[in-house]
Amino acid sequence: MTRSMQALAYARPSTLESSAGGPLLGLETSGGLTPVGAQAHPHFFSGFLTSPQTAARGLLAVADVAAARYVDPTPRPLLDPVVTGNGDRLRFESFSGCCGVYARLDVLREGLDGRETGRGTTNVDVNNPLREALSRMTGDSPLHLRVGPEELAVTTLEGSVVEKKVPLPDRWLRGFAEAQVATAGFDLRAELPAAEAVRFLRSLPTSTGRASSGAKWVVPAGRTLRPTTRPVAGAVCLPGPERLTALRRVLRHAVALRVYGPATPGGSGSPTSTAWEVVLPGMRLTLTLSPDTRRGFSGEGGVLEALATEEAAQDAELISVLLAWEPTIDPADLASRSGLSVARVRAALVRLGTAGRVGYDVTDAAYFHRELPYDADRVERHNPRLVAARHLVSSRAVALHPEGASVTSGERVYQVREQDGRLRCTCAWWSDHLGQRGPCKHALAVRITRREATVSAPAGRATMDGVR
Repeated sequence: MTRSMQALAYARPSTLESSAGGPLLGLETSGGLTPVGAQAHPHFFSGFLTSPQTAARGLLAVADVAAARYVDPTPRPLLDPVVTGNGDRLRFESFSGCCGVYARLDVLREGLDGRETGRGTTNVDVNNPLREALSRMTGDSPLHLRVGPEELAVTTLEGSVVEKKVPLPDRWLRGFAEAQVATAGFDLRAELPAAEAVRFLRSLPTSTGRASSGAKWVVPAGRTLRPTTRPVAGAVCLPGPERLTALRRVLRHAVALRVYGPATPGGSGSPTSTAWEVVLPGMRLTLTLSPDTRRGFSGEGGVLEALATEEAAQDAELISVLLAWEPTIDPADLASRSGLSVARVRAALVRLGTAGRVGYDVTDAAYFHRELPYDADRVERHNPRLVAARHLVSSRAVALHPEGASVTSGERVYQVREQDGRLRCTCAWWSDHLGQRGPCKHALAVRITRREATVSAPAGRATMDGVR
């Protein structure tokens, strides 16, 4: 598995300490991007939290997921959470080491005492002494939050640097990107009031090591969710319920539980990703689960269609210039400003998601701008299926014909045909997954070849996605 080392440098450790104005939660930042460019220690916020204990427990839940490996509980170095300032909120994100759970805590304007935040993205230091201090917090006395050093502190803390080096696998980066693509197709499937939300989440098994494999299902029943033995119409997939354990951190503060997921055809039996959001005073905590504990987001393939087209790459470069750390991105507005169609803008946003440059908020049903502080472009450069597809194209293994295409791979020839807008293949990958984990390398190679043929064909002879 390809990986690199991620170096994080903080001016000092994050702490929860006493001050003249009351407790101060100081979250230190590493290098990140802002509207004025890259900064070593960007400052995003300084003010009071309206629900201090809730915020502390929500931050702990995000840190829990960053430290978790739900398939293999062997301790590994963990990446510090990512924080993004979007002007009206702070978003804290993390991703599990097993690549199967994405966590985000959104502290909204009302949770920040109505104050504005800075704009940009960076890592924040969440160390063990800080976690212990946050765990001991009781009551809701005023708590001052500082994200990033004050301007004066930046000049006085030179030379006092805390460095962390952690492995950054390509699979982890691909999973972070795929989680955004998966949630972009979700709808609200169920909503439980506070009492039912607490009862339901407390009824789930807790993680005692390895999470259970296989899909479980629940179905909305009045104001709650009840288990069902099969995916009947309206059922919601709950893959590895132990992976929701981190939500227990905030149960005493829960206002509601919302569940998001794709529409599930009755009786299909195919596991799906789902997102579980606990609504809190002034904030939201969301965990997004991969379809199975042994199936991380990195292999889902939802980004491959967008990665395979040069048009989306060029459009993404244009759209990226127009982004300004907006809390919600309006594709129609971007279409008007860029001169692109809304469909091309959406494809460009998927492409930007693969590089960590946008995320997706299921509550707002909208993308938001953030720039992950990693070399996330590796997602495209090293995606195995995309690399293999481009190799097939460069070796002229694809032959287009009126009925579809044939692809020579090794000693075998695979037939690729289009049906209901999707390319279907005779390979084992398609047979095993039926397109639910993205296109196979043969279908991708055909898609790329068709695009190239369309671009090079004389005017009037090219079709929209193929050749005559």
